[in-house]
Amino acid sequence: MRAVRLFYNLFFPFVLVALLPNFLLRMLRRGKYRHKFGQRFAIYSARVRQKLAPGGWTWVHAVSVGEVLIALKLIREMKQQDPSLRIVLSTTTSTGYVLANRQRCEWLEPIYHPIDFYWIAKRAIRLIQPKLMILVEAEIWPNLTAEAKAHGAKLALVNARLSARSEKRYRMIRWLAAPIFNQLDLLCVQDPLDRERWKSLGVKPEKILLTGSIKFDEAVSSRVPRDFRPVLRDSGVAEGAPILLAASTHAGEEVILGRIFLALREKFPNLFYVVVPRHAERGRDVRDQLERLGLNTALRIGDAYPVSHPEALVVNTTGELRDWYACATAVFVGKSLTAKGGQNPAEAVVAGKPVVVGPNMQNFGTLVAQLVREKGIRQVDDETTLQAVLESFLNDPEQSALLAANGARCVEEHRGATARTGQALAQITKS
Repeated sequence: MRAVRLFYNLFFPFVLVALLPNFLLRMLRRGKYRHKFGQRFAIYSARVRQKLAPGGWTWVHAVSVGEVLIALKLIREMKQQDPSLRIVLSTTTSTGYVLANRQRCEWLEPIYHPIDFYWIAKRAIRLIQPKLMILVEAEIWPNLTAEAKAHGAKLALVNARLSARSEKRYRMIRWLAAPIFNQLDLLCVQDPLDRERWKSLGVKPEKILLTGSIKFDEAVSSRVPRDFRPVLRDSGVAEGAPILLAASTHAGEEVILGRIFLALREKFPNLFYVVVPRHAERGRDVRDQLERLGLNTALRIGDAYPVSHPEALVVNTTGELRDWYACATAVFVGKSLTAKGGQNPAEAVVAGKPVVVGPNMQNFGTLVAQLVREKGIRQVDDETTLQAVLESFLNDPEQSALLAANGARCVEEHRGATARTGQALAQITKS
């Protein structure tokens, strides 16, 4: 490991210098990058130093908003298991910090993650003196983790993901990566394929635990959804009409699905179109766009729709998407066709519905890959294929039900992931 750190510390300053102009430009444009800038060099205010000085903290690192949400879910579980825990939650981005800072309290302190220079990492570790360092999903910083180990901390990577592409890259430098990864005392993975990929990089099998995904644990809920069918029936939608639901859509996707809806309605005259935009404030704009397609479109205002016998409904209220899944016949999950990243398909799958997504599901790549592999979801490349898949959902209820059952079973495997991860972390701190 010494040789690896020597190589890393010789190489890392050149990488940092290369990235510095872009970092400074973003700092000037966005301003927020200046916020608590000293913390990136392990320079803390008197208040923070005084609070952290007793040491013995559990340090959780989460890169940005998505990882912070996972971290907070895990932190609540760990705190329930051990009320005496004191936690430092570090994050790299300003948006992640804002989210973490909302949870600041006597036992939780948010900070910006320090740059991984040797002397900066050493200063941060000497102040915080962590007994356990938990890394969420991806990042393992050699200096910080090595200094934590040198001070007696246990190291864990939780909700770990490793794509085939990343595995291939790491295998090219396995001599460098394996010693860094084997500093870990625990590696909690989401999927059986992840376990095999980490093993191929030289991580000892006894350190790897299949826990499932903390992110998708919440999707498996016993809450009974509201039945919106009576509301639709009262507004003039035919009893038992099939419902095409476009969920968490981004700009452009509503119109694409609108065109598909018009084409499908020639074969399914009672088909009804429901759109739930990702951002509720877009509701009126989406309604106007659908009306320009010639669709008689209602905007959800409570349970009263001002349009008589609508052909489409735009839901511009928050917190109802899970309930709309319950009455859908076929579901498209957005931010996957005209935008990149994708929205979470887990709730739709758990609801037992046939689900289709576009090609851009990078934020949920591990889950979607597993669902595709186990024939629990359909993924398409373009509008033409999307129309064909939605038509097959409506044409063949038996095959649609089989797809939905496969998907629900796949996501069910993640139930309890948060508790399993918390229990595993408690075990390594006792050993």
